[in-house]
Parts: sequence; C-alpha cells; structure tokens
Amino acid sequence: MTKPILFSSFRTLTRRAALPLIAALALAGCGSLGGSKPAGGDIHVMTSGGFTAAYNDLRPEFERSSGRTVKTAYGASMGNADDSVPSRLARNEPADVVILARPALDALVAQGKVVPGSQVDLVRSAIGFAVRKGAPRPDISSVDALKRTLLAAPSIAYSASASGTYYETELLKKLGIEDQVKPKSRRILSERVGTVVARGDAALGLQQVSELLPIAGIDYIGPLPAEVQQVTVFSAGVATTSKQPDAARQLIRYLNSPAAAPTIAKTGLEPLTAP
Repeated sequence: MTKPILFSSFRTLTRRAALPLIAALALAGCGSLGGSKPAGGDIHVMTSGGFTAAYNDLRPEFERSSGRTVKTAYGASMGNADDSVPSRLARNEPADVVILARPALDALVAQGKVVPGSQVDLVRSAIGFAVRKGAPRPDISSVDALKRTLLAAPSIAYSASASGTYYETELLKKLGIEDQVKPKSRRILSERVGTVVARGDAALGLQQVSELLPIAGIDYIGPLPAEVQQVTVFSAGVATTSKQPDAARQLIRYLNSPAAAPTIAKTGLEPLTAP
C-alpha cells in the first residue's frame, strides 16, 4: 500500500525540482525568437556633421527593421580635435561604419583604417550661410554681393571640417579678400557653427547646409553662389577593426537605398541613391 504513495511523492518532487530547469531553458530559447536581437552585438558608427541630421532620422527605422542596436559617435571629418573621426579611430574607439567627407574617407583607407573598396557615396552636400535669428539677412546672391557681405561682417564663424577647410584655404583667395576677412574669422572646434551664431558669438556663420538647418536660434540665408560653391560628397565605409562587417554593410546599404532618399532630402542633402 505504501509503494503508490512513495511513487506519487517522488513524481511530485521531481516535477517541482524540474520547474527551475524548464524556466531556464525557456528563457534561453527566447534568443531564437523572431523579435529578438540578432547574435553578434551592437553596430558602432562614427559620423561627421554633414550627414548627422539625416543619419539621426534614419537610424531608428534601421534599428526597428534589423533588430540591432546602433551606437553612435560624432565628430568632424578631418582635423585633430579630440572628437574628430580620425582622432577617435587613432584612439581605437570601436567602429564598424564611418561616415565622412569622401576625401577624408579615402585618406583613412590609405592609412589602413577603412576597408579598401567598401566606400559608398551617400549624399552631395552644399555650403551655406546663417545669421542669428531675427538679424538682418545679408545679400549673398552673387559673388560680388558675397564679397561685400564678408567684408562688412564684424565676425565670421566657420567649421573645422570640409566646408571650413574650403573657406580658409580657397574661397577667400578666390574672392581676393583673404587679408581683410581672415583675421576676423574664427575656426570652430567640436561645436556646430550655427550654435555659435545663435549665441551671438559670431555675426555670420558658414557650414554645410545640412548642419545649419537643424540649429535653433538662427536664420539660414542661403547657399554660396554657384560660381564659388563647393559640393562635398559624404560617404560611408567599413572600419578595418569592425567586429560586425556584414552588419556594417547592411546599414550602409540601407542608408544608400531608395527608402532612405526622402528623409535625406529633407535635411538639405542630395541623395546619391544606389540604382
């Protein structure tokens, strides 16, 4: 008579002891469900300012559709500021995708920081000017008008990246006003030019249009005249230290896709969508 009772108790105890194991196995199995995060970890992106506004708008949709988390570091395409993309890479900060002006990206390929042949052109970016919100809007509609505006401006802020390099090394020389204008021009490190103008620390600011448009407290007054405009191509590439090269290429394909083009265009950039 006691055997069934002992057997029943043993079965009950066995079931109770098995419950933690069953729960643990169920939790472990969740990693293979469709809504789970793919194996392999986060994608690390370094991007310069010209593509930042478009990238920030596009990143959430990529994360939703891919199930991956994208972590981002921001900095200038060139220069030795602590937060510039070249400086970050030199410190071996984690990177899978780098997005910056094409000449700077090609330089990183030559330095062994970006995989040769991984470069993909994403957008074309023009240079523009802005003033503090509510300030008089100077005329930059022609080359002569631009010269008069730059000569009259009490102070001018320009970036430490592609647009600023063009301004200080080429534009002022082309206009023949370098000696008069350069002394009152200030190169801005690790900050948006528009933010400096919004504070009133400069009367006029020059940067990529896509970097000026998102800044509160300024009025965008227009692009450089076509005769002296310099359009910069911003491109993406896969870092040679990438731990997620396939995921990096997946993100680059998305940023270069027709689906991304309307969002990119809204930020003042010209999409170079893959065919």
